Amino acid sequence: MIEKLADIQWGSLHNMPYLALAIGIIIFCFVRIIRLTKAYERLARSRYARQFLVHASLFRAWIKALLYSGAVLAIFFAMLQPMIKKADEKVKQEGRDVFIALDISRSMLATDCTPSRLQCAKEKIKQLLSLLSCERVGLILFSGSSIIQCPLTTDYHAFNLFLDAVDVETISSGTTSLEQAVAQARSAYQSMPSKKNKLLLIVTDGEDFSSNLSAMKDAAIQDGIHIFTLGVGSVEGAPIPLFDVNGSVIGHQKDARGAVVISRLNEGILQNLATQTGSTYVRVTNDNSDARAIANTITTFEKEQFDETSVSRFEEQYPYFLLVSFFCLLLEWIL
Repeated sequence: MIEKLADIQWGSLHNMPYLALAIGIIIFCFVRIIRLTKAYERLARSRYARQFLVHASLFRAWIKALLYSGAVLAIFFAMLQPMIKKADEKVKQEGRDVFIALDISRSMLATDCTPSRLQCAKEKIKQLLSLLSCERVGLILFSGSSIIQCPLTTDYHAFNLFLDAVDVETISSGTTSLEQAVAQARSAYQSMPSKKNKLLLIVTDGEDFSSNLSAMKDAAIQDGIHIFTLGVGSVEGAPIPLFDVNGSVIGHQKDARGAVVISRLNEGILQNLATQTGSTYVRVTNDNSDARAIANTITTFEKEQFDETSVSRFEEQYPYFLLVSFFCLLLEWIL
């Protein structure tokens, strides 16, 4: 019996405040019965007892109060949605693996996307995740170097926590190397040689200071990696703001001659990278059509089976509590 009680799970504990209401109703019932008992005792001592108490029964009144209280408690427990764990089931998950490489170089601070390229890119990634289903996603951060910030996972909430923590100080280099993003994805996928589809989405403004991007791209093609690219920014460009320790803008980045540096979206390199690896290039838009275009293309790739996961199956018990409540109220009404 104790083991059975330990298996009970409560699906709606947010309804616990209704316990105060249930207790209040029960207290009201018994206060009423106690008053009725006292009145009965006073009448029983009078000479009119037989006239007034001919159909009165304290025992029946107490039974009715107990039945009504039981019905109230049963309804309360039904509202908590009790469930009993029946068994663990093995569930096969199918989907696709997608690494998302996010550019966090200094140029991503430019404000030709609101409020900045970096913040806009993060929002677009979240939009994309909301359109995906059962895909495993991993987060790569890159500028002059690269790291895997979040390994492949189907836990999008955890992924978003890693994404929200990203800023331009995560990697110190202020330059951009698309080669580093591709290399990091290649290294991750090499540990999964049996994968049929290896997908990489690079979210960047396209500024690149790679030493050998062409060779890395050819290596990615040989490995069967499809590289999607999402261009963030505008072709007109914008200056790169500089911030003090308090996060206030104190000026803009300048070149060796003292001229303000204008960072522009380099669509050419992103289009070539995507096209030559059998994927697509998409430019950031003000709506979610860009994320939807990428999601639709991802779904064209064949799904693969992930590892089996164990899922607990629970059986709802609240109908039994409602049944108890019904019979208690029915008996109370009959009495």
